[in-house]
Amino acid sequence: MKILVTGATGFMGSCLARRLVREGQDVHVFTRQSSNPWRIADIREELTEHSVELRDAGSVEQAVRSIGPRIIYHCAAHGTFYGQKDTTAILESNFLGTINLLRACEKTGFDYFVNTGSSSEYGIKSRPMKEDEVLEPTGDYGVSKAAASLYCQSEGKTKQLPIVTLRLFSPFGPWDDPKRLVPYVIASLLREEAPRLSTPASVRDYIFIDDVLEAYSAVVKQLFHGEIFNIGSGAQHSLGDVVSTIRNVLQNGPEPVWGAMEKQRPEPEHWVANIDKAGQRFNWKPSTPLKQGLEQTVAWMKTHLSLYP
Repeated sequence: MKILVTGATGFMGSCLARRLVREGQDVHVFTRQSSNPWRIADIREELTEHSVELRDAGSVEQAVRSIGPRIIYHCAAHGTFYGQKDTTAILESNFLGTINLLRACEKTGFDYFVNTGSSSEYGIKSRPMKEDEVLEPTGDYGVSKAAASLYCQSEGKTKQLPIVTLRLFSPFGPWDDPKRLVPYVIASLLREEAPRLSTPASVRDYIFIDDVLEAYSAVVKQLFHGEIFNIGSGAQHSLGDVVSTIRNVLQNGPEPVWGAMEKQRPEPEHWVANIDKAGQRFNWKPSTPLKQGLEQTVAWMKTHLSLYP
């Protein structure tokens, strides 16, 4: 069965492509000419790569027609990093790109379309976030991802198409981006360098990558039309707790320098997923506690530190 993964050079997409390759699937990926393929360099010969810009509807349609994928995992996104501030690029990549991809797939037919959403769609809440919350995103990225999720929901429900959105909270693990908290702190401590951070009080719902991959695998075994599911751990941790746990796993190391970096956005007091719906509807729940996930990530990074210069 042909499976298409967009955003295959990113953290989520590359891990998903890697797992599908291990399973022996016929994996096709969309990449851009400007993409850095370091995450998929060792599996590049085991998948079929297509150079496609999602904002170009014509090239998307042509590529989808040539592949004929039965399952589509849409993981491509723009605007997740501090330096990605171009409003037009963010909205066109995340919203228009999703429209182009889904329209092309509708023309060829498919068994399942899985859109990757973000907890940023919710905005700041004072309680665990549920899928039926009013969306109040702040910033271009959250707005664009909310628009894409609502579009997928509308297409799935009005046309009775097998489309779902998995709203991810804060995945971490092997192959994570060097700019993210967990790999940055681990790499710094492994090199006996003090991590330079903003505030220990910021909170996130961290979920290990293997649990996220299980959600992608499990959701396509049930038939849903436009449903949205939170994918998080269901537990909130402060950055201070995460860094402290990493230092304990590594048996300490240099103390972090808190306040050395400016906060990139207003930080909420609550940022955690209500994951009841995923458990009830397709029997998914995370199985990896934070410490265990960090232990596995540390072990992996010790042997792959050269990938994190």
